[in-house]
Amino acid sequence: MRPEKQFLIDEVAAHLAKSKYLLLADFTRVTVQDAATVRALLREHGAEYHVVKNTIFNIAAKQSGLPDLGAHLAGHTALVTGGNNPPGVAKVIVKFFEDKARLEVKVGVLDDKILSKAEIEELSKLPSLDGIRAQILALISTPASQIVRLLVAKKEKDEAAAGEATAA
Repeated sequence: MRPEKQFLIDEVAAHLAKSKYLLLADFTRVTVQDAATVRALLREHGAEYHVVKNTIFNIAAKQSGLPDLGAHLAGHTALVTGGNNPPGVAKVIVKFFEDKARLEVKVGVLDDKILSKAEIEELSKLPSLDGIRAQILALISTPASQIVRLLVAKKEKDEAAAGEATAA
């Protein structure tokens, strides 16, 4: 194998290795300006957008132990990886496709499971990791705050009753 080709395979394999998920998108109608916009939006989530050759990606994916994605490697392919917020990244890609009608998700992989376009759209509807943490914290703290409010109300009621008894 030529050194240039091996370098590209190693580069794609490095992107795959540092991410727990990947999304493949068809960027056929994406302009340079659109690609820059998507990259900036993805950067906010710690994700990256790279245009890759299908043959290079296929070799790197096999070396990385990913499921076989060969059936989805037709046409122009962009690879989205990185970050700790797969739902947020999916939101960016899905929203960009809806707004611009240019970038279309082909397939994704999350925890070694292949995700269809419909599953990626469902993933995009999930709250972010921080949002889930906030919901869990609210669920945990609600009973405690209700008990505190109940105790405060009881104390105020007892103080009001004691104040009436001393006034009479």
